[in-house]
Amino acid sequence: MNIFAIGDLHLYFSVGEEKSMDMFGSAWVNHFDRLAENWRRIVAPEDLVILPGDFSWAMKTEEAAEDFRMLCGLPGRKLLLKGNHDLWWGSLKKMKALYPDVDFLYNDAYIGQGFAIAGSRGWLCPEDKDFREDTDRRVYERELLRLEMSLKPAREARDAAMARGERFVIIGAMHFPPSAFPDGRSAFCEAFKASGVKTVVYGHLHGESAYKNGPEGDIDGVSYHLCSVDRLNCCPLLVASCPRDL
Repeated sequence: MNIFAIGDLHLYFSVGEEKSMDMFGSAWVNHFDRLAENWRRIVAPEDLVILPGDFSWAMKTEEAAEDFRMLCGLPGRKLLLKGNHDLWWGSLKKMKALYPDVDFLYNDAYIGQGFAIAGSRGWLCPEDKDFREDTDRRVYERELLRLEMSLKPAREARDAAMARGERFVIIGAMHFPPSAFPDGRSAFCEAFKASGVKTVVYGHLHGESAYKNGPEGDIDGVSYHLCSVDRLNCCPLLVASCPRDL
């Protein structure tokens, strides 16, 4: 089994062509068709694909049905977390009732055999030049708490597996960059490091000038990957391989 990641699909099948991403440059022209072709080429039915936010332009949970239909037509299990544009996001109960073939990372961890995925939407960090104390501090601190809520069961699952002598890895996932700096200075990054997370995937950043506004590569033993669809040229990124009996 392989674990892939790709974020910021910004699907518009549920809302119409007026929300097409083609206007944002060549990287977005027919981006879903190119993504689907690459996805089918490398993702097997037993694989898992993490989608770190900004999945659909729909405004309500039930209105995202066509985007979910397109997503579920692709192979593999899908794990979604919330992005800042995912206004369709509702209660976990409602989302699972409408879209039972998709999993959602929502104040908990996704536990598999030999791995766990933990994370939160994230937010602007205080070090970010656009951070505003009066509007961003409360949301930022709430997202730190949500990240810890997710990391805790992941650590517990890892400790139990290691006590049995089994290999186990924790993968972190966020929508916002976990740091405003390439060197990974932030409380989010410290939380991942303290929990023994080996790999972190995130999205949100688009365009060459923005790609540098987040950590990438190995930092303090954690490997960071920007996985927005334009950054990956519409091809899911392989982030981990696990035993085939998952």
